[in-house]
Parts: sequence; structure tokens; C-alpha cells
Amino acid sequence: MATQEYRIERDSMGEVKVPKEAYYGAQTQRAVENFPVSGITFPPRFIHALALIKHAASTANQQLGLLDAKIGEVIRRAATEVMEGKLDKEFVVDIFQTGSGTSTNMNANEVIANRALELTGKEKGGKGVHPNDHVNMSQSSNDVIPTAIHVSALEAIQKELLPALKQLHAALKKKAQEYDRIVKIGRTHLADATPIRLGQEFGGYARQIELSIERIQSACGGLEELALGGTAVGTGINTHPEFPFRTIKEISRMTGFNFREAENHFEAQAAKDAVVQVSGSLKTLAVSFTKIANDLRWLSSGPRCGIGEIGLPDTQPGSSIMPGKVNPVMCESVLQVAAHVIGCDTTIMICGQAGNFELNVMMPIMTLRLLEAITFSANVAKAFTEKCVVGIEANKERCEEMIEKSLAMVTALAPVIGYDDAAKIAKESFTSGKTVREVARAHKVVPEEKLKKILDPWRMTEPGIPEKE
Repeated sequence: MATQEYRIERDSMGEVKVPKEAYYGAQTQRAVENFPVSGITFPPRFIHALALIKHAASTANQQLGLLDAKIGEVIRRAATEVMEGKLDKEFVVDIFQTGSGTSTNMNANEVIANRALELTGKEKGGKGVHPNDHVNMSQSSNDVIPTAIHVSALEAIQKELLPALKQLHAALKKKAQEYDRIVKIGRTHLADATPIRLGQEFGGYARQIELSIERIQSACGGLEELALGGTAVGTGINTHPEFPFRTIKEISRMTGFNFREAENHFEAQAAKDAVVQVSGSLKTLAVSFTKIANDLRWLSSGPRCGIGEIGLPDTQPGSSIMPGKVNPVMCESVLQVAAHVIGCDTTIMICGQAGNFELNVMMPIMTLRLLEAITFSANVAKAFTEKCVVGIEANKERCEEMIEKSLAMVTALAPVIGYDDAAKIAKESFTSGKTVREVARAHKVVPEEKLKKILDPWRMTEPGIPEKE
């Protein structure tokens, strides 16, 4: 194997050997050596948001007369390449690093500075474009990293998660309308209950997703506030008073979202409550995912020895030993993502408690888990919709068959003949194996026409009392 070549760079602590071809520099290299923990780095979406902030900051600093126009231009060219993902491999710092994310902020500063130097025909490692003095001008890791969290998370939610959830909601709502005439048995405590329409059941699932969309959209309001401008502790030291407004205006223009400066920079940097709130809304979505996916796999269980009221699309063989077996794998994928998202929320909650005085010091892992929760939820919602929900088919005959067998049918008789007499009919139906209708008819508890009306399954899916109608 060829021996890797190095160049010597210097920072405030002295000389550092950096791989010759790397765009990152001394501080990044120190972080690589200090944190050989997981091999996991910040997600690309976050890195691209970080570069966008550097791009916007250079524009603002140039407008304010703080940054030379030629340096500003080349910083933006280099930052654009990072935003486009062309330099992703240069972001090498482990996620389990300094809690402020300073190492990754400096990783970005060094990559952009060195690429900018290269674009001007100079060698990497020079100081003509300085990572701190130029790329990080008017900024601190303590306000840049929180800003990048909000920008990357809001983009992921608006561009990936909400469109996927709206697609899922539409598919469930369509099934609710399609199956509104199919009556089936309801279940409470996993036991037979009074009839319900299959469409009503799917309508409940659709509403769960609709409410999750509303909760997530509401929580996004907190992500629109950006910490940028607070620098080290929230006071804005070393920053022009107009810098945050100008930079955030540029970030909004570049992203298409309405970001604004934080009302209170001390809150924005010391606390991460907005992230915790968003994570909570994602956890609620995960709980809804769990409910829906579990119901669908139970309702489709069988196909011959289970409930079998619906059929899920066949997506792949289900067993390496049982020929012909097909499993509800899309539902199982959803359940696993839901479990992961709930775990992410627990991590984020603990991280949110780490706001010590003027800074939260667990932002990197908080960022990773937040973006995972958003991206995984979006991906699984899209796959679940396309490969499962849209292809669900109702088994109308099975639904009708199971209704007539149910002892819960006797509930409709209770207002007419009394609870105790209705209970006797249910017990006799159970022990004899006859249906409630057959037992009630044999005892002539009500005239046949009235019995037919009372035990009409469709009527039971709407409000009303038989003897009052």
C-alpha cells in the first residue's frame, strides 16, 4: 500500500499533519484523532445547511463592508459546492464530539476556506482565505450549529416528511370512502364489540395522520427562529448589529422559508426546546404509525386462520421454509421505524436537558437523532403508502360473516328488552353455538320485523335507539 502523503498545517495549538489531498485542516484533523468513537458523522443535509449559512453570512458581511468582495465571492463559490454535496467526503468528524459542534463548524470553515484558496489558484493550507477570520466572520459555533439544526430540520420536514404524510393521509381517506358501505364487527379489548363500517375504521386512521400533520406544522414555528447573531453566549459580541437580520433574510431567500431572528438569543442558545417540541410531535406520529400498522396486520391476519377482513398487497415471499407464506412486511417496517423514532425522542429529551447556563452541550447527537426521525418517518410513510395502503382490498364476505356470529349483536336488543334479558340471550347464544338472531327469534322477544330492524348491522353503525325510532 502506498504511504499517505501529508502537509503541515498550524493552528493555535501548533503544527498538525493533515492528509495532503484533504480540504479540511488542522482543527478538523485534531477532532478526527480525538473522537474515534462511532464512525458516524453529521448527516449531509445538516452539512449542506451549514454551508448555506456560511454562504449567506459572507453576503451579509460583504454588504456591511466587513469582508472583501473577492474573498466573499470565492467563499460563496466554495460554499455552493458544499451545498451541492460535492465535498461531502471531507466532513469526517465523529458525531460524538464536542457538545457545541465546534469541530464540525471548523470542519466546514476549513473545507470552504481551502477550496476557496484552490479556486483562486493557491495551495490548500494558506491563510489568504482564513477559516476563522473570513468564513466564520461574525459567527460562533454556538449560534451557527443551532441555526443549522433548525434550517436542516425545517427543510427535511417541509420537503420530505409533510409531502409523504399528506400522500398517506390521502390514501387512507380514499380507502375510508371506498369502504364506507362495508359493515364489519368492531373490537374493543381485542374482543367482539358492536358493528362498525370498515370505512369508519379507515377514517380514524386518516384522521390520526391528519392530526399528526397539524401537530408537526405547529411545532415547525419554533424552528423558524434562528439563533444566528448571538455568537458566543447570546450577546452578539464581534457581530455587526445588522448581521443577523441580513444573513437570515438571505437564508430565507435561498431556502424559500420564512426564518426570523430569535426573539431572545439567550434562550435560543442555552435551550433547545423548539427541537424537543418537534421531536415530541414526531413521537406522536410514531405512536399513530404503530396503531395503524398493527391494526392492518391484525385485520389481514390469516389468510385462512386469522381475521382476514382485509388483504394486504403481496410484496415478497415471507418465509425461507414455508412455501407460499406472505407476511405483512410493510407494516413491520413501519413498526420498527416507529420504535426507532420513539428512541430518538428519548435521546433528544435527555439532550434538551443539557442546557447548562448559556449553551446546550449535546447538540451533535440531538441533530443526528432529529434528522433520523424526520427522514426515516418520511421514507417509511412513502413506502407504506405506495406498497401497502393503496393496494389494500376488503373481504366483504368475511366481514359480513363475522358480524352475524358475534355475540355483541345483542347490544342492540338491550334498550328494548333490558340488559339482563339481553345478557341471557348472549349466554345462550354462546353455549348453543347459535347466533343472537336465532336465539332471539326462538324466544320471540320482539316481532320478526322489529327484530330485523333492531339487528340490522348497518343501523348499528349510526347513532340511535331502536324503540325510539
